[in-house]
Amino acid sequence: MDKFVERQEVLKLLNAPSPEERLANLAIIIGGEKEHPEVKPQYANNHIHTIYSFSPYSPTAAVYCARDEGLETAGIMDHDTIAGAEEFRKAGKIAGIGTTCGMECRADLSGTRMAGRKLNNPDQAGICYMAVHSVPSSGFARLNEVFAPLREKRNERNRKMTENINRLMEPFGITLDFDRDVIPISQYANGGSITERHLLCALSQKILDKAGKEGCVKFVEQELGIGLNDKTRERLSDPENPHLIYDLLGVMKAELVSKIYIPATEECIAFADLVKLADEVGAVLCYPYLGDVTDSVTGDKKAAKFEDDFLDELFEMLKEEGVRGVTYMPARNTREQLERLQKLCRDYGMMEISGEDVNSSRQSMICPQLSDPQFRHLVDAAWKLVEREKD
Repeated sequence: MDKFVERQEVLKLLNAPSPEERLANLAIIIGGEKEHPEVKPQYANNHIHTIYSFSPYSPTAAVYCARDEGLETAGIMDHDTIAGAEEFRKAGKIAGIGTTCGMECRADLSGTRMAGRKLNNPDQAGICYMAVHSVPSSGFARLNEVFAPLREKRNERNRKMTENINRLMEPFGITLDFDRDVIPISQYANGGSITERHLLCALSQKILDKAGKEGCVKFVEQELGIGLNDKTRERLSDPENPHLIYDLLGVMKAELVSKIYIPATEECIAFADLVKLADEVGAVLCYPYLGDVTDSVTGDKKAAKFEDDFLDELFEMLKEEGVRGVTYMPARNTREQLERLQKLCRDYGMMEISGEDVNSSRQSMICPQLSDPQFRHLVDAAWKLVEREKD
Protein backbone atom coordinates (compact mmCIF):
# COMPACT_ATOMS: atom_id res chain seq x y z
CA MET A 1 0.00 0.00 0.00
CA ASP A 2 1.02 3.62 -0.68
CA LYS A 3 2.92 5.04 2.33
CA PHE A 4 0.86 8.23 2.26
CA VAL A 5 -2.36 6.21 2.39
CA GLU A 6 -1.01 3.97 5.15
CA ARG A 7 -0.23 7.00 7.26
CA GLN A 8 -3.58 8.79 6.93
CA GLU A 9 -4.78 8.15 10.47
CA VAL A 10 -1.40 9.04 11.95
CA LEU A 11 -1.15 12.18 9.81
CA LYS A 12 -4.52 13.41 11.11
CA LEU A 13 -2.99 13.40 14.59
CA LEU A 14 0.39 14.79 13.57
CA ASN A 15 -1.18 17.55 11.44
CA ALA A 16 -3.41 18.70 14.32
CA PRO A 17 -3.96 22.49 14.55
CA SER A 18 -1.30 23.39 17.13
CA PRO A 19 2.35 22.39 17.61
CA GLU A 20 1.56 21.37 21.20
CA GLU A 21 -1.11 18.91 20.06
CA ARG A 22 1.09 17.55 17.31
CA LEU A 23 4.06 16.95 19.60
CA ALA A 24 1.88 15.36 22.29
CA ASN A 25 0.36 13.04 19.69
CA LEU A 26 3.81 12.10 18.41
CA ALA A 27 4.89 11.09 21.90
CA ILE A 28 1.80 8.89 22.28
CA ILE A 29 2.26 7.27 18.85
CA ILE A 30 5.94 6.49 19.35
CA GLY A 31 5.35 5.39 22.93
CA GLY A 32 2.77 2.88 21.72
CA GLU A 33 4.91 1.31 18.98
CA LYS A 34 5.38 -2.44 19.23
CA GLU A 35 8.45 -2.30 17.01
CA HIS A 36 10.63 0.52 15.72
CA PRO A 37 11.12 1.23 12.00
CA GLU A 38 14.14 -0.34 10.34
CA VAL A 39 17.06 2.09 10.53
CA LYS A 40 18.81 2.96 7.24
CA PRO A 41 22.00 4.80 8.23
CA GLN A 42 23.15 5.12 4.61
CA TYR A 43 20.54 7.83 3.98
CA ALA A 44 19.86 11.39 5.14
CA ASN A 45 17.66 14.27 3.99
CA ASN A 46 18.30 17.91 4.88
CA HIS A 47 15.62 19.52 2.67
CA ILE A 48 12.11 18.69 3.89
CA HIS A 49 9.41 21.33 3.43
CA THR A 50 6.58 21.58 5.93
CA ILE A 51 3.22 23.33 6.16
CA TYR A 52 5.13 26.51 7.03
CA SER A 53 5.94 26.81 3.32
CA PHE A 54 4.12 24.12 1.32
CA SER A 55 3.83 20.45 2.20
CA PRO A 56 1.39 17.74 3.35
CA TYR A 57 3.37 17.58 6.59
CA SER A 58 3.63 19.63 9.74
CA PRO A 59 7.15 19.72 11.20
CA THR A 60 6.11 16.94 13.60
CA ALA A 61 4.63 14.85 10.78
CA ALA A 62 7.77 15.38 8.68
CA VAL A 63 9.97 14.04 11.48
CA TYR A 64 7.67 11.05 11.95
CA CYS A 65 7.71 10.22 8.22
CA ALA A 66 11.49 10.59 8.02
CA ARG A 67 11.94 8.18 10.95
CA ASP A 68 9.29 5.84 9.54
CA GLU A 69 11.30 5.52 6.33
CA GLY A 70 14.48 4.73 8.24
CA LEU A 71 16.24 8.08 8.47
CA GLU A 72 18.36 8.81 11.53
CA THR A 73 18.64 12.50 10.65
CA ALA A 74 16.23 14.94 9.02
CA GLY A 75 16.38 18.60 8.04
CA ILE A 76 13.63 21.21 7.73
CA MET A 77 13.92 23.68 4.83
CA ASP A 78 10.99 26.05 4.35
CA HIS A 79 10.73 29.05 2.02
CA ASP A 80 11.33 32.46 3.61
CA THR A 81 10.64 31.22 7.14
CA ILE A 82 12.21 29.40 10.06
CA ALA A 83 8.87 29.29 11.95
CA GLY A 84 8.60 25.49 11.93
CA ALA A 85 12.12 24.85 13.21
CA GLU A 86 11.48 24.84 16.95
CA GLU A 87 8.69 22.28 16.58
CA PHE A 88 10.84 20.23 14.20
CA ARG A 89 13.69 20.11 16.72
CA LYS A 90 11.36 19.12 19.57
CA ALA A 91 9.81 16.40 17.41
CA GLY A 92 13.28 15.06 16.64
CA LYS A 93 14.01 14.73 20.35
CA ILE A 94 10.76 12.83 20.92
CA ALA A 95 11.42 10.58 17.91
CA GLY A 96 15.06 10.02 18.79
CA ILE A 97 16.51 11.27 15.50
CA GLY A 98 19.01 14.02 14.75
CA THR A 99 17.61 17.24 13.31
CA THR A 100 19.06 20.15 11.39
CA CYS A 101 17.15 23.37 10.74
CA GLY A 102 17.35 25.72 7.80
CA MET A 103 15.40 27.91 5.44
CA GLU A 104 15.40 28.61 1.73
CA CYS A 105 15.16 32.08 0.24
CA ARG A 106 15.84 34.08 -2.91
CA ALA A 107 18.67 36.59 -3.16
CA ASP A 108 19.23 39.52 -5.52
CA LEU A 109 22.47 39.07 -7.48
CA SER A 110 22.85 42.79 -8.23
CA GLY A 111 26.31 43.90 -7.17
CA THR A 112 27.85 40.48 -7.75
CA ARG A 113 29.64 39.25 -10.88
CA MET A 114 26.52 37.10 -11.58
CA ALA A 115 24.17 40.11 -11.78
CA GLY A 116 21.42 39.55 -14.33
CA ARG A 117 22.38 35.91 -15.00
CA LYS A 118 20.00 32.99 -14.87
CA LEU A 119 21.31 30.62 -12.21
CA ASN A 120 19.12 28.19 -10.29
CA ASN A 121 15.82 30.04 -10.54
CA PRO A 122 13.80 28.82 -13.56
CA ASP A 123 11.36 31.71 -13.24
CA GLN A 124 13.68 34.71 -13.09
CA ALA A 125 17.18 35.80 -14.08
CA GLY A 126 19.19 37.88 -11.62
CA ILE A 127 17.57 36.23 -8.62
CA CYS A 128 18.92 32.98 -7.20
CA TYR A 129 17.78 30.52 -4.58
CA MET A 130 19.99 30.14 -1.50
CA ALA A 131 19.82 27.70 1.40
CA VAL A 132 20.55 28.89 4.93
CA HIS A 133 21.56 25.57 6.50
CA SER A 134 22.28 24.59 10.09
CA VAL A 135 20.68 27.49 11.95
CA PRO A 136 21.17 27.20 15.73
CA SER A 137 18.09 27.92 17.84
CA SER A 138 19.72 31.18 18.96
CA GLY A 139 19.34 32.45 15.36
CA PHE A 140 15.62 31.74 14.87
CA ALA A 141 14.34 35.08 16.17
CA ARG A 142 16.78 37.14 14.09
CA LEU A 143 15.88 35.31 10.87
CA ASN A 144 12.19 35.85 11.55
CA GLU A 145 12.82 39.54 12.23
CA VAL A 146 14.49 39.94 8.83
CA PHE A 147 12.13 37.78 6.78
CA ALA A 148 8.74 38.76 8.26
CA PRO A 149 8.62 42.04 6.28
CA LEU A 150 9.93 40.26 3.16
CA ARG A 151 7.04 37.77 3.43
CA GLU A 152 4.66 40.73 3.47
CA LYS A 153 6.29 42.07 0.30
CA ARG A 154 5.91 38.61 -1.23
CA ASN A 155 2.21 38.64 -0.41
CA GLU A 156 1.79 41.90 -2.32
CA ARG A 157 3.10 40.02 -5.36
CA ASN A 158 1.00 36.96 -4.49
CA ARG A 159 -2.14 39.10 -4.62
CA LYS A 160 -1.20 40.38 -8.06
CA MET A 161 -0.54 36.84 -9.29
CA THR A 162 -3.95 35.82 -7.92
CA GLU A 163 -5.42 38.55 -10.12
CA ASN A 164 -3.52 37.08 -13.08
CA ILE A 165 -4.96 33.64 -12.32
CA ASN A 166 -8.44 35.15 -12.21
CA ARG A 167 -7.98 36.78 -15.61
CA LEU A 168 -6.89 33.42 -17.04
CA MET A 169 -9.78 31.55 -15.41
CA GLU A 170 -12.51 34.11 -16.05
CA PRO A 171 -13.81 32.30 -19.19
CA PHE A 172 -14.37 29.18 -17.06
CA GLY A 173 -16.20 30.88 -14.20
CA ILE A 174 -13.42 30.26 -11.68
CA THR A 175 -12.38 33.00 -9.27
CA LEU A 176 -9.80 32.88 -6.46
CA ASP A 177 -10.02 35.11 -3.41
CA PHE A 178 -6.57 35.46 -1.82
CA ASP A 179 -7.92 36.09 1.69
CA ARG A 180 -10.61 33.42 1.59
CA ASP A 181 -9.05 30.69 -0.58
CA VAL A 182 -5.27 31.04 -0.23
CA ILE A 183 -4.38 32.34 3.23
CA PRO A 184 -6.40 29.62 5.04
CA ILE A 185 -4.41 26.79 3.40
CA SER A 186 -1.15 28.36 4.61
CA GLN A 187 0.50 28.96 7.98
CA TYR A 188 0.67 32.71 7.30
CA ALA A 189 -0.92 33.50 10.68
CA ASN A 190 1.83 31.51 12.41
CA GLY A 191 4.83 32.94 10.58
CA GLY A 192 4.63 30.75 7.49
CA SER A 193 5.16 31.83 3.89
CA ILE A 194 2.76 31.78 0.97
CA THR A 195 4.25 30.50 -2.28
CA GLU A 196 3.14 30.00 -5.87
CA ARG A 197 2.26 26.44 -4.86
CA HIS A 198 -0.37 27.78 -2.46
CA LEU A 199 -1.96 29.83 -5.23
CA LEU A 200 -2.00 26.89 -7.62
CA CYS A 201 -3.22 24.48 -4.95
CA ALA A 202 -6.16 26.79 -4.29
CA LEU A 203 -6.79 26.92 -8.05
CA SER A 204 -6.57 23.13 -8.30
CA GLN A 205 -9.21 22.80 -5.60
CA LYS A 206 -11.48 25.22 -7.49
CA ILE A 207 -11.06 23.14 -10.65
CA LEU A 208 -11.97 19.96 -8.77
CA ASP A 209 -14.96 21.73 -7.22
CA LYS A 210 -16.16 22.83 -10.65
CA ALA A 211 -15.38 19.78 -12.79
CA GLY A 212 -15.55 17.06 -10.14
CA LYS A 213 -12.92 14.37 -9.82
CA GLU A 214 -14.41 12.46 -12.75
CA GLY A 215 -14.34 15.53 -15.00
CA CYS A 216 -10.87 16.75 -14.07
CA VAL A 217 -9.04 15.40 -17.15
CA LYS A 218 -11.68 16.67 -19.55
CA PHE A 219 -11.55 20.14 -18.01
CA VAL A 220 -7.75 20.32 -18.07
CA GLU A 221 -7.40 19.05 -21.64
CA GLN A 222 -10.48 20.44 -23.37
CA GLU A 223 -11.17 23.65 -21.46
CA LEU A 224 -7.67 24.71 -20.44
CA GLY A 225 -6.04 23.21 -23.53
CA ILE A 226 -3.26 21.51 -21.57
CA GLY A 227 -1.86 18.31 -23.04
CA LEU A 228 -1.29 15.49 -20.56
CA ASN A 229 1.05 12.54 -20.86
CA ASP A 230 -0.33 9.05 -20.31
CA LYS A 231 0.86 8.73 -16.72
CA THR A 232 -0.58 12.09 -15.65
CA ARG A 233 -3.85 11.44 -17.47
CA GLU A 234 -4.19 8.12 -15.68
CA ARG A 235 -3.54 9.71 -12.31
CA LEU A 236 -5.97 12.58 -12.85
CA SER A 237 -8.62 10.14 -14.13
CA ASP A 238 -8.65 8.12 -10.92
CA PRO A 239 -11.24 9.54 -8.50
CA GLU A 240 -9.77 7.38 -5.72
CA ASN A 241 -6.28 8.84 -6.21
CA PRO A 242 -5.17 10.07 -2.75
CA HIS A 243 -2.61 12.39 -4.38
CA LEU A 244 -5.06 13.99 -6.80
CA ILE A 245 -4.73 17.56 -5.54
CA TYR A 246 -0.91 17.33 -5.63
CA ASP A 247 -0.90 15.74 -9.10
CA LEU A 248 -3.18 18.47 -10.45
CA LEU A 249 -1.05 21.10 -8.73
CA GLY A 250 1.99 19.67 -10.52
CA VAL A 251 0.29 20.18 -13.87
CA MET A 252 -0.76 23.73 -12.96
CA LYS A 253 2.77 24.58 -11.83
CA ALA A 254 4.34 23.23 -15.01
CA GLU A 255 1.87 24.89 -17.36
CA LEU A 256 0.65 28.09 -15.70
CA VAL A 257 3.51 29.66 -13.71
CA SER A 258 4.97 31.32 -16.81
CA LYS A 259 1.53 32.84 -17.55
CA ILE A 260 0.85 34.24 -14.09
CA TYR A 261 4.35 34.95 -12.77
CA ILE A 262 5.31 38.46 -11.68
CA PRO A 263 9.05 39.02 -11.13
CA ALA A 264 10.14 39.17 -7.49
CA THR A 265 12.00 42.34 -6.53
CA GLU A 266 11.55 43.94 -3.10
CA GLU A 267 11.01 40.60 -1.32
CA CYS A 268 14.49 39.35 -2.29
CA ILE A 269 17.33 40.10 0.10
CA ALA A 270 20.57 41.47 -1.36
CA PHE A 271 23.16 38.71 -1.79
CA ALA A 272 25.79 40.43 0.36
CA ASP A 273 23.22 41.08 3.11
CA LEU A 274 22.26 37.41 3.14
CA VAL A 275 25.90 36.37 3.54
CA LYS A 276 26.22 38.73 6.52
CA LEU A 277 22.95 37.52 8.03
CA ALA A 278 23.90 33.85 7.78
CA ASP A 279 27.23 34.59 9.49
CA GLU A 280 25.46 36.65 12.16
CA VAL A 281 23.11 33.79 13.13
CA GLY A 282 25.83 31.15 12.94
CA ALA A 283 24.39 29.33 9.90
CA VAL A 284 26.05 27.70 6.88
CA LEU A 285 24.99 29.56 3.72
CA CYS A 286 24.85 27.30 0.67
CA TYR A 287 24.24 27.71 -3.02
CA PRO A 288 21.73 25.09 -4.29
CA TYR A 289 23.03 23.69 -7.58
CA LEU A 290 20.34 23.06 -10.19
CA GLY A 291 22.34 22.21 -13.32
CA ASP A 292 21.33 22.22 -16.97
CA VAL A 293 18.45 19.93 -17.85
CA THR A 294 18.86 18.08 -21.15
CA ASP A 295 17.21 14.71 -20.68
CA SER A 296 15.54 15.17 -17.28
CA VAL A 297 16.73 12.53 -14.83
CA THR A 298 13.46 12.80 -12.91
CA GLY A 299 11.36 12.99 -16.08
CA ASP A 300 9.41 16.05 -14.93
CA LYS A 301 11.49 18.95 -16.22
CA LYS A 302 11.71 20.58 -19.60
CA ALA A 303 15.13 21.00 -21.22
CA ALA A 304 16.69 24.23 -19.98
CA LYS A 305 20.08 25.89 -19.46
CA PHE A 306 21.15 27.00 -16.00
CA GLU A 307 24.65 27.26 -14.45
CA ASP A 308 26.74 24.66 -16.25
CA ASP A 309 28.21 26.91 -18.96
CA PHE A 310 29.77 29.22 -16.34
CA LEU A 311 29.99 26.98 -13.29
CA ASP A 312 33.67 27.76 -12.68
CA GLU A 313 32.98 31.48 -12.67
CA LEU A 314 30.00 30.93 -10.37
CA PHE A 315 32.24 29.16 -7.84
CA GLU A 316 34.68 32.07 -7.98
CA MET A 317 31.82 34.44 -7.18
CA LEU A 318 30.53 32.26 -4.32
CA LYS A 319 33.99 32.16 -2.79
CA GLU A 320 34.45 35.92 -3.20
CA GLU A 321 31.13 36.68 -1.55
CA GLY A 322 31.68 34.39 1.45
CA VAL A 323 29.34 31.49 0.70
CA ARG A 324 30.45 28.41 2.63
CA GLY A 325 28.77 25.46 0.94
CA VAL A 326 26.92 23.97 -2.00
CA THR A 327 23.82 21.83 -1.73
CA TYR A 328 22.62 19.45 -4.42
CA MET A 329 20.21 16.60 -5.06
CA PRO A 330 21.88 13.49 -6.51
CA ALA A 331 18.59 12.20 -7.94
CA ARG A 332 18.19 15.27 -10.15
CA ASN A 333 21.48 15.40 -12.04
CA THR A 334 23.67 13.18 -14.19
CA ARG A 335 26.76 11.49 -12.81
CA GLU A 336 28.94 13.69 -15.05
CA GLN A 337 27.36 16.86 -13.68
CA LEU A 338 27.81 15.69 -10.10
CA GLU A 339 31.43 14.61 -10.56
CA ARG A 340 32.28 18.06 -11.95
CA LEU A 341 30.37 19.75 -9.13
CA GLN A 342 32.07 17.68 -6.43
CA LYS A 343 35.51 18.48 -7.84
CA LEU A 344 34.74 22.20 -7.80
CA CYS A 345 33.53 21.93 -4.20
CA ARG A 346 36.84 20.34 -3.25
CA ASP A 347 38.87 22.88 -5.22
CA TYR A 348 37.09 25.84 -3.60
CA GLY A 349 36.78 24.37 -0.11
CA MET A 350 32.98 24.31 -0.18
CA MET A 351 31.03 22.12 2.22
CA GLU A 352 28.80 19.65 0.35
CA ILE A 353 25.25 19.18 1.66
CA SER A 354 22.43 17.15 0.16
CA GLY A 355 18.70 16.94 0.55
CA GLU A 356 15.84 15.82 -1.65
CA ASP A 357 13.27 18.61 -1.92
CA VAL A 358 10.13 17.07 -0.34
CA ASN A 359 6.92 19.09 -0.73
CA SER A 360 4.25 16.68 -2.00
CA SER A 361 2.58 13.47 -0.95
CA ARG A 362 4.13 11.19 -3.57
CA GLN A 363 7.71 11.91 -2.59
CA SER A 364 9.85 9.67 -0.44
CA MET A 365 12.06 11.07 2.29
CA ILE A 366 14.88 8.90 0.95
CA CYS A 367 17.22 9.55 -1.97
CA PRO A 368 18.38 6.07 -3.11
CA GLN A 369 21.54 7.52 -4.68
CA LEU A 370 23.00 8.27 -1.23
CA SER A 371 23.84 4.58 -0.83
CA ASP A 372 26.35 5.03 -3.68
CA PRO A 373 29.94 5.45 -2.34
CA GLN A 374 30.19 8.66 -4.42
CA PHE A 375 27.73 10.29 -2.00
CA ARG A 376 28.55 8.64 1.32
CA HIS A 377 30.18 11.86 2.57
CA LEU A 378 26.82 13.62 2.28
CA VAL A 379 25.44 11.51 5.13
CA ASP A 380 28.51 12.37 7.21
CA ALA A 381 27.90 16.04 6.40
CA ALA A 382 24.30 15.76 7.65
CA TRP A 383 25.56 14.51 11.01
CA LYS A 384 28.02 17.42 11.19
CA LEU A 385 25.11 19.83 10.77
CA VAL A 386 23.20 18.07 13.54
CA GLU A 387 26.19 18.24 15.87
CA ARG A 388 26.95 21.92 15.29
CA GLU A 389 23.35 22.89 16.12
CA LYS A 390 23.17 21.10 19.46
CA ASP A 391 22.27 23.41 22.35
